[in-house]
Amino acid sequence: MLDAGVHFGHMARKWNPKMAPYIFDQQKGIHIIDLHKSIVKIDEAAAAAKQLARSGRKILFVATKKQAKDIVAEKAAAVGMPYVTERWPGGMLTNFMTIRKAVKKMNTIDKMIEDGTFDTLAKRERLQVTRQRAKLEKNLGSIKDLNRLPSALFVIDVQKEINAVKEANRLSIPVIAMVDTCCDPTPIDYVIPANDDATKSIAIIMDAICAAINEGLEERKLEKDKEGVEEGEATETAAAPAGKKLRSRKTAAEKPAEETPAEQAAPAEAPVEEPAAATEPEAAEAPAEEKKPAAKKTTTRKTTKKAEEPKAE
Repeated sequence: MLDAGVHFGHMARKWNPKMAPYIFDQQKGIHIIDLHKSIVKIDEAAAAAKQLARSGRKILFVATKKQAKDIVAEKAAAVGMPYVTERWPGGMLTNFMTIRKAVKKMNTIDKMIEDGTFDTLAKRERLQVTRQRAKLEKNLGSIKDLNRLPSALFVIDVQKEINAVKEANRLSIPVIAMVDTCCDPTPIDYVIPANDDATKSIAIIMDAICAAINEGLEERKLEKDKEGVEEGEATETAAAPAGKKLRSRKTAAEKPAEETPAEQAAPAEAPVEEPAAATEPEAAEAPAEEKKPAAKKTTTRKTTKKAEEPKAE
């Protein structure tokens, strides 16, 4: 960090008194930043960025100054985060829906080029559309995948990007920023006291933050894979009892075919005994029904005899 010049601040006569806790010394009219405090603040900011990336949220990188443009664009694109390296479009956060309409317009032009409808336009119209597309790509091309407001902002040079910081504060979006000795750290949630003018200093801070974001993304990917494996095991365990039931039914159906001859003989005798037992009550009921009419006949005969005896007298 010493070789990169992270410890160099601004001229002492341009300093901001609110940065006094982070200033180590003054040499030749230039403030020296305390690197011990810078390292602690870098760790805090990296932990916050890692947590946001792990939860699947987006961090918007903002750096429109010449020294930081290329570095921020390269590092942010490597971790798949949106960035703004051209002019900050006013109302990008507070008027996000209008910015999204401009991005959708750019996407419709891309669809026209793919479908071939762009070739059917007149030459003058094609020139106008291509110029409009180039302008939108320059200002909003890096945020075309940003479908909702970012969860945090990473800002380089708070004084230059004051509009972005104000919009983030208005929407209660946390701000991570490299703050030099001439800046006000009050509106910043995660202050990184460092030199925001040197290219090497910006590269070191960006490497630390992007490494933390990359770790968070990898942990998120591992968690998703683990959840997928657990869901697969849960479905297998849920399907296992059903399979066992089917097997038990099959074995129960196959049991009669696998019985021994002695076991087959026992059920064969049962059907023979069942009809015999069933016929015995039938046979018992049949004589009873036959005896009843016989008793009636005898009674009739007796009555006839009794009736005939007086006639004989």
